[in-house]
Amino acid sequence: MRLWGPPQCPVRPAEQNWIDTSLTWLLAQFGHATLTKPVWLPTDEFFPGDYHGTRDDIRTTTMRLCAHMGVDPARIELEHFGDDHDPGLAALIPLNWQSSGAAGHHRIRDGRSVIGIKDEQAAAPMALVATVAHELGHVLLLADGRITADRADHEPLTDLLTVFFGMGVFAANSAFDFSRDTTSYRTSRLGYMTEPMFGYALARYAWMRGERSPAWATYLDTNPRTFLKRGLRFLDASGR
Repeated sequence: MRLWGPPQCPVRPAEQNWIDTSLTWLLAQFGHATLTKPVWLPTDEFFPGDYHGTRDDIRTTTMRLCAHMGVDPARIELEHFGDDHDPGLAALIPLNWQSSGAAGHHRIRDGRSVIGIKDEQAAAPMALVATVAHELGHVLLLADGRITADRADHEPLTDLLTVFFGMGVFAANSAFDFSRDTTSYRTSRLGYMTEPMFGYALARYAWMRGERSPAWATYLDTNPRTFLKRGLRFLDASGR
């Protein structure tokens, strides 16, 4: 006797269809060789050496990701910008606040892609990798003419591209962050896809790679890992 019914997809049908369709489109655009590249993890194997959160570290990370994603560094101009929000007030009075602003930006200038990264991202290596990968995704999608900026889903599609290129652990772990101290708490969002969407996208990505129990899932935070497992159970039950 089945008590709980069949496994359920962790996202709504419209989101599931968009993720399935978009991953198929990315496969057609970038090929099976990209799909089967190693999944990048927050380990010394992929990010060797000391990390101090400097602008030099941002540049080194960007160059490493350029090599992985097949973007010629000569096409990239890196710039930095600050954050207008000052959380220092929390040290004086109890304060709870949210942030969801862009951590990076991309634009074309004189035929080159200008990638801007918030200085504060350097303090969070996981989020920095997710942000740089997203902005390099704009190079592959917008600057290379695969899509146009007026496409309604171009930002979440760029998030999904980071999953397809093996950077999904960083993107999913950075999608939502909660931190607190004795006087305040802070929540922040990064990217344009939700944790359930990243979880299902990673499940579909793993399914496309023939991975039914991916070892790299252990590097995911609790929420995205839970959604990934739900997605894999759904895909297994539905035979998709």
